[in-house]
Amino acid sequence: MHKYILKRILMLIPVIFGVSLLVFCIMNVASGDVTAVMGAEELDAQQLYELKESLGLNDPLLVRYVKYMWNLITKGDLGTGYISKEPVMSLFLNRFPNTLKLALGSTLVCVILSIPLGIYSAVHHGSIADNVAMVGALLGLSIPNFWLGLVLIVIFALRLGWLPSEGAVGFKSIILPAITIGTGFMASMTRVTRSSMLDVIRSDYLRTARAKGAPERQVIYKHALKNALIPIITSIGETFATALGGAVVTEAVFSWPGVGRLIIDSIRSRDTMVVVGCIIMKTIVISVILLIVDILYAFVDPRIKSHYARARKAKIDE
Repeated sequence: MHKYILKRILMLIPVIFGVSLLVFCIMNVASGDVTAVMGAEELDAQQLYELKESLGLNDPLLVRYVKYMWNLITKGDLGTGYISKEPVMSLFLNRFPNTLKLALGSTLVCVILSIPLGIYSAVHHGSIADNVAMVGALLGLSIPNFWLGLVLIVIFALRLGWLPSEGAVGFKSIILPAITIGTGFMASMTRVTRSSMLDVIRSDYLRTARAKGAPERQVIYKHALKNALIPIITSIGETFATALGGAVVTEAVFSWPGVGRLIIDSIRSRDTMVVVGCIIMKTIVISVILLIVDILYAFVDPRIKSHYARARKAKIDE
């Protein structure tokens, strides 16, 4: 088992460095000369050169990337924002708890809606109710997040006045953005739950449980769901990781003070250092979450355990 975990950890290294290199290069090339937004128009050539030298902009792009990653690895330093003049790591850590709350809330919404819907579809496989449930799940995927968010704001914030339309003050503030994001993941998790339940729902051991007189509800929720949980757990972990990285538009719509809104504000002000730092940190966090999901999957799935156990036994026998 430890080989499986080590293999997954080693796979993170090229992913993180590959994404960070791509983001660093694209953002620095696309943003152009950042000194143009720093009030450098009035500086003479010598002063401009000294400003770029102090920011490390005179070095080749790859040299700047190596220095950037070295500072991140050794010091946890993501640099200082060109416009904000604040440490990027501090900006990220101040906003990340809000993004984390939103990701947890949206994942919870998705789980509450999708798993019962997937179970219901599997139990009533091929019926009109099954088709209606799947259409409803696909509808959640098809509706753009920004449009759904605006509709929810108009109905529940402006007309009914039940919930706030922006900010992150109290529990009520998270309800609308969490629903907006969570419904977007419904289709995927519902289909995973439905497919996984269909694989086990007609198994012999369930027929045996029914023959012994077990209530149908107990057969479905105690026996079938328990054995169908492996892919569902994986789907929940992937949904949570995606929610962490994909809440940018929703955070902007609801003025949610998270990392996504920070990235958008920094793009508008051409604060490249903040954008790069936040995206790289999001990449690292998401990669670690997916690693944890893989490890949990290995502990839950007996097939992976037996595979590595057989490999270890064969090695010992040799």
